[in-house]
Formats: sequence, C-alpha cells, structure tokens
Amino acid sequence: MTDRPAGPAVPPSAEMRFTARCRTRWSDEDNQGVLNNAVYLSLLEEARWQYCEALGLMAPGNHFAFVLARTDIAFLAPGRGPAAVEVEVATTRLGGRSFTQAYRVRDAADGGVWVEAEAALVMWDTAARTSAPMPDAFRAAIAAHEGL
Repeated sequence: MTDRPAGPAVPPSAEMRFTARCRTRWSDEDNQGVLNNAVYLSLLEEARWQYCEALGLMAPGNHFAFVLARTDIAFLAPGRGPAAVEVEVATTRLGGRSFTQAYRVRDAADGGVWVEAEAALVMWDTAARTSAPMPDAFRAAIAAHEGL
C-alpha cells in the first residue's frame, strides 16, 4: 500500500492562472444522461493545448513533445451536454524531465464543479522513444506564467 493522497492535488481557483473555454456536445452523454467519463480526458487535453498555445509553446518552430504518464480524476458532480465549460489549468511542478498540471472543470453557466484532476506529463524524445530533458524555453515560459 502506498501513501498517496485521497485524490488529485488541485489548488484553489484563485491560484489557477489560466482558464480554457471548451464545449461539450449532446453526444458526449452516456445512457444515464451524464457526460461519459472519457469525455473529461478530452476536455483536459483541449485545456492543456489552449494553455500551451497561450504561453507561446505552440508557435511555429516550437516543438515540445510530451506524453501523458498519469491522470488522477475526482468526479464531483455529473456533467451534462451540450454545455459551455471552463477548465482551470495550473502547472504545479516542473521537474527535470516531467511536470505536473492541475485542472478544475466547471459548468460555465452556473459555476458548478464537475471534476478536479491532476496529470503527470513527461517530456519525450520521439526519435529515441524515451523521456528527454525539459527544454529551457519550455521551462522558462511555464515558470514565468506560473511564478515558479
């Protein structure tokens, strides 16, 4: 047995410095009329992309490859579709080869929190198919945004 926290470590909303705007679709609901759990992974991926885009990490000529190593999701309330969604994003840790992000998924209409999540991401060398050191420009952009 490991000494892991009971769920994802997500900072308070006031400490989350980026919010992505997303939408769910009516077809994202399962047969119980709530968002299918796999949809949340897609929302986190979209928010991650918007975060990197806002920090200039997706600009032409930049190629920062990373892979998802782990995601811990706490389902707090049933989401519905179609709906406007806000996904708060914060990078909470920058390591030598990996980083950690925290997320909070909210219904944009009423502010209700559907999910809190944490993800571990690993920098990736696509040619060697192995982890890679975090590029200085990647680290600097995130550290400047997050105040790390």
